[in-house]
Amino acid sequence: MGASGWSYVTEYEGDVEAALGALHAREFQEEYGGEFASLEDLRQDEYLATEGTHSILDIYAVVATDKPPVATCLDDHGTLRPLALDRVVHHFGTERPTVERFRELIDAANEMNHEEFQRSLPNECRMRWTACYVTLYSEDKASHLGIFGFSGD
Repeated sequence: MGASGWSYVTEYEGDVEAALGALHAREFQEEYGGEFASLEDLRQDEYLATEGTHSILDIYAVVATDKPPVATCLDDHGTLRPLALDRVVHHFGTERPTVERFRELIDAANEMNHEEFQRSLPNECRMRWTACYVTLYSEDKASHLGIFGFSGD
């Protein structure tokens, strides 16, 4: 099937794990609610266990480190981590990016050729089966998370 890149903006009230849980619930209901009784049932599906959902549902845990994941470390697979602050400033020009700017950068990356994409925000998540997040601000208050990643092979 190939790897799929994806991105989401979700509300944030100070707890990344809670925001991920709410996003999981919403995505599960939209994509699989009529087919599976629960997210746990979905994750038990043999096909999806190997191929993935090609969505945020392939991410299981939040890690606090902004260090890049290591492909040979099984604990790094299925993780969501913050984008390093220096990389946030590099892409957004500020430590407090907005939802609008996040969406602009994601949309622009979708139109880039391969060479340009190598310098894009989504390419900061270089390892498949992982994701990064950026805290987004509205009127100087953390209000949302911008999440982006890749899953599938």
